[in-house]
Amino acid sequence: MTLLGIAGYAVLGPTGVLAWGEYQAKLETRGIELSKLESERDSLKNRVELLDPRGADPDLIGELLRNKVNVVHPDEIIIPLK
Repeated sequence: MTLLGIAGYAVLGPTGVLAWGEYQAKLETRGIELSKLESERDSLKNRVELLDPRGADPDLIGELLRNKVNVVHPDEIIIPLK
């Protein structure tokens, strides 16, 4: 009887043979999610490097000032888009 219980647990248990397909599906889903997060991390890492105080990218600084602080140069003309 004990051997039958162990065999049943090996097949039907949470880490058994029947759970293998579910684990594979979760692994694939998590792999896709991981690749998206790695891509986002790389993008953010690049942006942080561009904002390095020792040599910040002037184009990025100008873009951030215009978007976040609403600051423009005196010789710029602003054309609102609707």
